[in-house]
Amino acid sequence: MKVCAACHTDLPKESYSKKQWKLDQRRCKVCIVNNREVQPQKQDIDNDLNTNEIIQSLDSMCLNGEKISDEELFKQPQPAEDCPICFLLLPLMGWIYMPCCGKVICGGCCHAPLYDDQGNKVDNKKCPFCRTPHAADVENIKREKKRMELNDPIAIHNLGIYYNKGMCGMPQNHTKALELYHRAGELGLSKAYGSLGVIYYHGRGVEVDKKHDCGEKRS
Repeated sequence: MKVCAACHTDLPKESYSKKQWKLDQRRCKVCIVNNREVQPQKQDIDNDLNTNEIIQSLDSMCLNGEKISDEELFKQPQPAEDCPICFLLLPLMGWIYMPCCGKVICGGCCHAPLYDDQGNKVDNKKCPFCRTPHAADVENIKREKKRMELNDPIAIHNLGIYYNKGMCGMPQNHTKALELYHRAGELGLSKAYGSLGVIYYHGRGVEVDKKHDCGEKRS
């Protein structure tokens, strides 16, 4: 089952052409016949913050940079937590986020083989921490949204990526992505500010600004 990006209905594979089935923003056969275009969901429009308000908030953070002490400005981010399974320090890359339980697990534990009590290797298509079965894109989006309600910064940032690129059946919405990146950054996810920088660099939903910097006014 996948969601049609035009009618927003969860439909089986036979409702799509082979070409549409492979797309992130797919349209079902009925919508193609009726010439329905990809549409953002109503709740996504209703929940959007005003772009100017977000930009002003970001500008305020940067323009007030001189009020932040050097200790606060240059402090290092908190070290990554240990993998909750093997308890080894998580690497900078090679870890996987689990939207079912919100755990960040190292790649070794995610891909380690699983054996039954007889020593036979079994199919390990479950979260290695909470044992929840892996799900398709639609179900994972639901899980990410539940985690977002709990102020999980990684889930919030991931949803921002989906909106920014129009992935996993989500409508492409740069304003929504800007809002989510900003929120994830305020919750302490440093990589969210990198994503904000990419939005400004390429001018996605905002004016191109390659020199936006703390202590430097926008042109």
